[in-house]
Amino acid sequence: MSLNHKVLTYNNIRVEISGFETEGGVTEYHAMLHIVKTNKSFLEQLESIHCAYSHLLSELGENIKPVFKRYFLTDAANQSKLLESFLTDCPQCAVSVVQQSPLDGSKIALWVYFLSDVKIKNYNKSTIVEHNGYRHIWTAGRQISQPDSYAQTELLLQEYVDDLKKEGCTLENDCVRTWFFVQNIDTNYAGLVQARRKIFKEHGLNKHSHFIASTGIEGRDAASDIYVLFDAYAIKGLQQGQQKFLYAPTHLNPTHEYGVTFERGVCIKYGDRNHTIISGTASIDNRGEIVASGDIIGQTHRMIENVETLLAEAGATFEDVMHLIIYLRDIADYSTVNALFKERFETIPQVVVLAPVCRPGWLIELECMAVTKNQNPQFDVL
Repeated sequence: MSLNHKVLTYNNIRVEISGFETEGGVTEYHAMLHIVKTNKSFLEQLESIHCAYSHLLSELGENIKPVFKRYFLTDAANQSKLLESFLTDCPQCAVSVVQQSPLDGSKIALWVYFLSDVKIKNYNKSTIVEHNGYRHIWTAGRQISQPDSYAQTELLLQEYVDDLKKEGCTLENDCVRTWFFVQNIDTNYAGLVQARRKIFKEHGLNKHSHFIASTGIEGRDAASDIYVLFDAYAIKGLQQGQQKFLYAPTHLNPTHEYGVTFERGVCIKYGDRNHTIISGTASIDNRGEIVASGDIIGQTHRMIENVETLLAEAGATFEDVMHLIIYLRDIADYSTVNALFKERFETIPQVVVLAPVCRPGWLIELECMAVTKNQNPQFDVL
């Protein structure tokens, strides 16, 4: 078994990559691709990213396949059309494209998740991975034109429920992770929250059962009338007790206490490893109050402490983290935050993007995923 982090360089691209493998289970990789020379045009940067991506695929080997990609752009309205011409690479996978500007001065960054030795099929903006009795369904880039964020969220979730049903899945039993990217979040987040609460209630998701790990954050599509973009991850084949929801009550309060419906995190147990998925987490205490109001350094430290506590509840630490995504409200805080993260988490693949959090007082938010080796003989290996 090994968990390792390394950095590769392909011409103008820095590739941060983490890998995990066990005997008998799949190998998985998370990679973050960053532009080094940021004074190039978007098309030049895009070509460099895809050249490096091709090199990385070749180096990883033909049995390694991409499962999920997310492109972070600075100007989706102008850049998405150029990107489309590059999305015909083979093999293809679920692709998420969101305007969340990388704050290193580049016009584009890329996160990719890879798995080895799996069967993959693609349909309707989803990648379906089948292995060892599990069916992993990665869904990306869902959007729908409706008058407001409430109507868009309601219909997006209804259609997602219908698609899950076609795969023998349900929202309440099989969806383990969602992302909601909201244009102008200070205005449109309330509609998302109300519609999600309605759909969840219809499917028995409530404070007495459970919710779903999630990130709700600023992000936008190329089209100005799209207020909500939706990505998700579901797993068919999980048994009773295979999911453990994370609460960290010493540091965080239940989300329903301030009117939202998501889990702080979830640990998914396989026969050979645990996956710990941490939702978007900010500087908050167990009364639901903002910690270190107006202080980016104080908020960053509290946010990291909150995530660390959630990880510990799952038997993980930051040494087990495969990737980090850091969201900032104010571009002026980038140099401070980047220095803090590079000092403490230099080897973990990460990206810092411009994306206001759902409450204006929160200056920063963090999400991540960790993998730990574990023996869970009652469950199949990944």
